[in-house]
Amino acid sequence: MRFARLSAFTVAVLAAVLPLSAGTVEGTVNAQAAVDKPFVIFIDDIEGPFPPPARPAVMDQKGLRFTPHVLPIVAGTMVAFPNNDPLLHNVFSISEAKRFNLGLYGNRTARSVRFDKAGVVQLQCNVHQEMSAYIVVLKNPYFTVAAAGQRFRIANVPPGRHRVRCWQEELGTKDVTVEVPERGSVKADCAMGR
Repeated sequence: MRFARLSAFTVAVLAAVLPLSAGTVEGTVNAQAAVDKPFVIFIDDIEGPFPPPARPAVMDQKGLRFTPHVLPIVAGTMVAFPNNDPLLHNVFSISEAKRFNLGLYGNRTARSVRFDKAGVVQLQCNVHQEMSAYIVVLKNPYFTVAAAGQRFRIANVPPGRHRVRCWQEELGTKDVTVEVPERGSVKADCAMGR
């Protein structure tokens, strides 16, 4: 057989990259309060290492807004902050997970920051106080974003008992514990209110 000749190294690499069995966590975001900002749904108890992506994530500045308003990333990810407004911006954070200040910079310029510690990082612009956004730095890549009323899905989750967390800037965090099957899916609705 052709496939019987895989080297031990190739088998080890494939086993490390592709889970032999994995399930799916899915559900719906049910907000009991009127909120228009997104929810981040993630599984925080799966340990790595999980290398960050080679390319930076992007948090744009355009129309006096950060876009996207909420950006979930894996710890270690570099985030670029391009300024696509015809005026100066200054991105900064005083959050415990990452404190930084990029200083003033103009149109068609970008500055970057590496986010290496898990946590929620609130972004602001000291020139335009109405500008704010969040970067949610996570330990692993098992996350997604959804709006109130939307369905969500996190695929390729290792089987076992896991804590699914739902975070939203106004409503805080809520946990649900689920048993993820080796194959198939488990329901984990995100029900939050004030």
